[in-house]
Amino acid sequence: MPSFDIVSELDMHEVSNAVDQSNREIQMRYDFKGVDARFEHSDGSVIMHAEVEFQLQQLLDVLRTKMIGRKIDVRCLEIKDPEMANMRARQEVILRQGLDQPLAKKIVKMIKDAKLKVQAQVQGEQVRVTGKKRDDLQTVMAFLREADLELPLQFNNFRD
Repeated sequence: MPSFDIVSELDMHEVSNAVDQSNREIQMRYDFKGVDARFEHSDGSVIMHAEVEFQLQQLLDVLRTKMIGRKIDVRCLEIKDPEMANMRARQEVILRQGLDQPLAKKIVKMIKDAKLKVQAQVQGEQVRVTGKKRDDLQTVMAFLREADLELPLQFNNFRD
């Protein structure tokens, strides 16, 4: 039976490239001359450092622009509240990937409510969709692309 998996993944190499490009742009921009502003990339987050909170918004705009340029969907960014301490501003941006349990259940419910001739089941951080015909699976893909979900979805492991 044909099947595919619904996942939400990030290309971490592209994320690190976007962060590096953002750091280079900040060093070159006139409005950041003499300002200690930078991005730090760790496993699942990007931390922005600046002197004032207003500069954090500019840093966030630069980061979003570079991520869009690298074909990374900005819906995967979870922006935390800025922290102020000792004349320094810091803000963390979480990089979300993987389908959490409530979102996976919501996707399964959407597929079942659409009354498509497929079965959907949650498997860890992904949803497996199986059906008798390849056309049914492609209908599910088109349906989920049109749906307004908070995370970007990818479809992989298509088996015929």
